[in-house]
Amino acid sequence: TGELLGVLCKIIGTEVYERCKDQITQGIRTNLERHGLGLSEDSLDSPSDQPESIMFGSPNTSARLIERRSSEAKEILHDTAGWKSLETYMKCLQSVILGCGYRFNDFVDQELLDLIFEALMHTNRFVRETGFYVCGALVTCGAKEGSETDSEAKLTEENAIYRHGKVFSEYLGRGVADNWSQVRMAASVATRQFLTSLPTEEAREKFYPILIPRMCLNRYYMAEGVRLYSQETWRQITKGEGKHLVEKYIDQVVDYYILATDSDNHAVREAACACIAELGSKIDKSAVSSYVSKLLETLLVCFNDDSWPVRDAACIACGHFVLCFPQESKSSLPALFPLFFNNLQDNIPSVRHGAAVAITNIVKAYGPAEQEVVFSKIKEGFEKIKEQPATAEKYGNLDSSPATFGVVKYLRDNDMDLHTDQTMYSCGSLAPKMGRGGGCMDHKFRKPPQPWELADGCVHLLAELSHIPDVSGQVSKLIPNMATACNVKNYTRYPNFLETVCKQFPNIAKGLGKRPFKMYLEMFLDYIFEALDCDVVLTSSAASQCLIDLSLFLGPGIVRGRIESFNSS
Repeated sequence: TGELLGVLCKIIGTEVYERCKDQITQGIRTNLERHGLGLSEDSLDSPSDQPESIMFGSPNTSARLIERRSSEAKEILHDTAGWKSLETYMKCLQSVILGCGYRFNDFVDQELLDLIFEALMHTNRFVRETGFYVCGALVTCGAKEGSETDSEAKLTEENAIYRHGKVFSEYLGRGVADNWSQVRMAASVATRQFLTSLPTEEAREKFYPILIPRMCLNRYYMAEGVRLYSQETWRQITKGEGKHLVEKYIDQVVDYYILATDSDNHAVREAACACIAELGSKIDKSAVSSYVSKLLETLLVCFNDDSWPVRDAACIACGHFVLCFPQESKSSLPALFPLFFNNLQDNIPSVRHGAAVAITNIVKAYGPAEQEVVFSKIKEGFEKIKEQPATAEKYGNLDSSPATFGVVKYLRDNDMDLHTDQTMYSCGSLAPKMGRGGGCMDHKFRKPPQPWELADGCVHLLAELSHIPDVSGQVSKLIPNMATACNVKNYTRYPNFLETVCKQFPNIAKGLGKRPFKMYLEMFLDYIFEALDCDVVLTSSAASQCLIDLSLFLGPGIVRGRIESFNSS
């Protein structure tokens, strides 16, 4: 019926809407609230006073708000429950607006706007999503051909959307920061339509302080649809001047990024860290330098996040800042080093690799004193692997000869103690839902680090450092320590450590150069072939690729000759 009304409006005109206006608006108004659970208007804060981190903190925030504000409520409805025919009426209004086009501009009054804005703040995410699509349709009705040369006074008089633009931008800003990706996507569509409907750049600039920071952050958002759409919106709106716009509104951008790092949504915190890293690497240093200490302080908090993607993003961002602003960051080094080294022994492989990249930036940025701290840590990491608990001890007196780790792993995986009375995780989650973040896509997974994990991180770090000519001599001295670490095999994760060595060994070769590297090749041949015969597919594949890469770099004849002379049989 709504689509039919939209077609009739397109053919006949606004008379159709005038005849059914009261029924549509009354249908929306009636279904916006449920008896006994509605939010009174007095209890709602004004748009400028209600921070989005409170409004859209987590999937359960809306329910908590209702519970707090309605003392008579006996049952709190989940925010994904159905809301009668509200969504249907909203889509009907959307079809009518699109059918009327610019002619609907005369019907945009405060009563209609209040009704739509109430839907944008609704507790149900599907209603909010539909509300933003209605909002997107509404903002297009203000566009009129030939208005590019109109004065601001004329725009304000003739374009109802421009006249109420400040309020629109505030609600759109909330939508593109919503916790639910579907709502964020609908708001992103409405935001693009809102900005493109305005005839001139001068008209759009009034709303950039609110929208630019949020649009910029969504380019790194985890949900692919939102991320790609926001990237395209950024290209269309900024026309290649995005960097200058960020510099122009740097105050608002920095404030919003810092606010986003405190979001309950781990994906938002991760995106905020990535954006902060971008400020350090892409924006003019003079524009960012005064905010460095503030941003580093924010990243230090994110270093201790329960979600490992956030810890990884914060680590990489700090590395960028140290490299780009060495003088401003130097006072933070005493706090940064322990955090970098903690990430270097994290349970998550990608976090360890990210820490290696960040620590390498410290070596690039500073002198011998900082380099000594880093290389001492690498040496310590390779030596401490000897303290790795021997998993075989629990499972009987197994032979300690090479390759027993495979048998140990099999016995351990079938140990009933590991699979009895343990925490049950929900779908898509690596940990129970607790504390800040929650949600089925949060990555709360952390256990005490093991010595082999630190050694694994040191392999990544040594590979990164090998590409810095000034420290190649110190890197070469630690390669025998890495070979010694490969000789500790009595733990179940040995194949994972061996996989990392095989992946990074060719990178070390390329970093050091052919002549310095050749003297270390034979130290690792036994371990490479041991990995090649491993029943862990990823380890075996890494070893195979390692031999291929070494042959391409050194030459197949040299590698074959070294192998034959090492083991003539």
